[in-house]
Amino acid sequence: MTSDDPQQRRAARPPGKVTAAYVERAALAYLERFASSADNLRRVLTRKVERRCRLREEEPEPFLPLVDDVVRLIVASGLVDDRRYAEARTASLRRRGGSARLIVAKLAAKGVEREVAAAALAGDTDADERAAAKALARRRRLGPYRTRDRAAYRDKDLAALVRAGFNYGLARSVIDEKS
Repeated sequence: MTSDDPQQRRAARPPGKVTAAYVERAALAYLERFASSADNLRRVLTRKVERRCRLREEEPEPFLPLVDDVVRLIVASGLVDDRRYAEARTASLRRRGGSARLIVAKLAAKGVEREVAAAALAGDTDADERAAAKALARRRRLGPYRTRDRAAYRDKDLAALVRAGFNYGLARSVIDEKS
């Protein structure tokens, strides 16, 4: 009994073999949609290979060197550059109100080395940190951007900025600023 439903036919078909071409296509498809560091790309591809092997009831270990080879090839071609990724991600997070601590933590979570993250933040000044704190306060309507009853929420607003990674003195000055 054959079905005319493409999803049922697709579900009945076993997934294809894990090959270098499959891993490369998966990497390029991922990079079309997302910017990535080399380590993050390696983790994504490893999960894809493991999932494909699980569906095929194979052991993933023989195929994991393919992931390293493809990541090495993509880094060599310049499609993935941790330094460029860190700079772009830093700029994006700064615009959204990210503190230096938050940025370093997010970059570390994506596998960017500490030195590369520090280099991406090297040009930042206290004025950049203050601008980021103000951007976060504006985005979350904290302190001077709160529409009513600022005094009642002062401590909560202050705590929100400190939890976001800004130092207490900076957070206090942004929250207590006149609107």
